Amino acid sequence: MKVALYPGSFDPVTNGHMDVLERAVAVFDRVVVGVLSNPRKSPLLPAETRVAILREALADAALDDSRVEVVIFDGLTVEACRAHGAGWIVRGLRAISDFEAEGQLAHNNRVLAPEIDTVFFMTAVENGYVSSSLVKEIAGFGGDVSAMVPAAAARALGHLP
Repeated sequence: MKVALYPGSFDPVTNGHMDVLERAVAVFDRVVVGVLSNPRKSPLLPAETRVAILREALADAALDDSRVEVVIFDGLTVEACRAHGAGWIVRGLRAISDFEAEGQLAHNNRVLAPEIDTVFFMTAVENGYVSSSLVKEIAGFGGDVSAMVPAAAARALGHLP
């Protein structure tokens, strides 16, 4: 069975994240979405809320929940892979600028765990401008982010009834 871990903060989950997840589900038998709980960072949404939003977004997208699992993890991504039997790490790329940072992470993960490889998926063009950081900033100023995030995330950010 081909199992992949899709790690991230998902603070909040965006349409770009969902696009990458849908692509990963088409390739792997099982995808574990790992919501990073980093005690050194101050996320906008608690990890438990991010998990709930992701699960609701998965249901709304009609993704097969028997093939997608959402978990909270902390520490090294490769250790989360090992804990969940994942041989691959899924990462999304929006632009060439993402590749440099993601490439460094992939190389470092490969040194730490040579048995685990990283697979990159390009987001759809319409999601290329979306990032969680920008969504948080726009939402913080009262802007409408409903076109950038799943409905569950928009509701959590207070932009949909």
